[in-house]
Amino acid sequence: MARPGAVRHAAGGQPGRDGGPARAVTRTLSDDPLGGTVRRTVLPSGLRVLTEAIPAMRSVSFGIWVAVGSRDETGPQAGAAHFLEHLLFKGTHKRTAMDISAEIEAVGGETNAFTTKEYTCYYARVLDEDLPLAIDVMCDAVADSLLEPDDVETERGVILEEIAMHDDEPGDEVHDIFARAVYGDHPLGRLISGTEETVTPMTRRQIQGFYRSRYTPPQIVIAAAGNLDHSAVVKLVRQALAGSPLDTEPAAPGPHRPATPTVPVQPASTLVEPKETEQAHVILGCPGFDRTDERRFALGVLNNILGGGMSSRLFQEIRERRGLAYSVYSYASQYADSGLFAVYAGCAPGKVDEVLELTRAELRRVAADGVTEAEVARGKGMSKGSFVLGLEDTGSRMSRLAKGELLYGDLMPVDELLARVDAVTRDDVNALAAELLTRPMSLAVVGPFGKHDFSA
Repeated sequence: MARPGAVRHAAGGQPGRDGGPARAVTRTLSDDPLGGTVRRTVLPSGLRVLTEAIPAMRSVSFGIWVAVGSRDETGPQAGAAHFLEHLLFKGTHKRTAMDISAEIEAVGGETNAFTTKEYTCYYARVLDEDLPLAIDVMCDAVADSLLEPDDVETERGVILEEIAMHDDEPGDEVHDIFARAVYGDHPLGRLISGTEETVTPMTRRQIQGFYRSRYTPPQIVIAAAGNLDHSAVVKLVRQALAGSPLDTEPAAPGPHRPATPTVPVQPASTLVEPKETEQAHVILGCPGFDRTDERRFALGVLNNILGGGMSSRLFQEIRERRGLAYSVYSYASQYADSGLFAVYAGCAPGKVDEVLELTRAELRRVAADGVTEAEVARGKGMSKGSFVLGLEDTGSRMSRLAKGELLYGDLMPVDELLARVDAVTRDDVNALAAELLTRPMSLAVVGPFGKHDFSA
């Protein structure tokens, strides 16, 4: 249920009283004591603009977030969202690629972008006085990219090099292999970048079609945080998008993300990538919970207890007491309709069996015997501290606005989030551990092994 003053996703603005053109609708979502005033405007097109005004800052972070990621691609499209992310900085009708970078860098600002499995983000960080420039440049790049054939070929080469570079980083590669072990052929199990086999034959026409069919106003959230005025930001955004393909009203309300395949339930599996490395990289884990599951707060506490820091059980047992690994940690990933819980370790190849056995034993122990009150208190403190400390720059606050809107349709106030963590009990954590940690575990390994050297 939406909180007072908050509104759920809307497909567009409200029609005028005289039945005329739809108008923008603005709401104040919160006056957070740890930040500033948060406001949200839904434009007639369905595009949403959220801002957090923080007068004490002298900078602004501005982001354009699109509810499209690698899970929204068909098999032949694998890598299209990431390919498009590269191309949108290559030039528009108004600016060349050099203009896009030079105009922001000339005022000391920075721009970047990233693609995930469920969304893509383009952002800039500038001095507050240069926000109008950042809005104009970023909106122009995202709304009106030319996708010139020569640029497609250039970026194809860049992306293929990026894929090759990723293959040379076994500590990163193992996470992708683990996702494939859990999700199989489902889009959540694919590489965000695509593969050489899908990127090489991808045509400009395919990318253009993906661009115009998926980058539509109801799929887009614009977020900004720092020393700004909300009304001014909305005005600048509307001016920057005027006459562009994102300056259109939707013919009818549509879904906020294209339909994607339901995540299948499949048996645990083991995938080994033989590679002559000095260190082995292993991940042991299972399906977790989706991002709206009420147990996510207890999951955060449990994760901290198991492998969330230097005082965690796994770090103490595997690194501190036995010296078997330099890096060992647990993590949880959450998606719209699924999630992962996993433990990573990097160790000498000859120590993998011992590390896996100790990890499995610790997971069984916590599932059977639970955790202590002291561990719960520490896990809750870590969750609250990392969240609040992570909000001390405009970029993280901008991201919080966008993710709240894009992924949850609501912005949970900081105080409420901290209260939800505080409300987690030892019984909550123990019940969660008993369910989660007894699930069949998948295993991913990269190192100097044969494909059949391990079993889950």
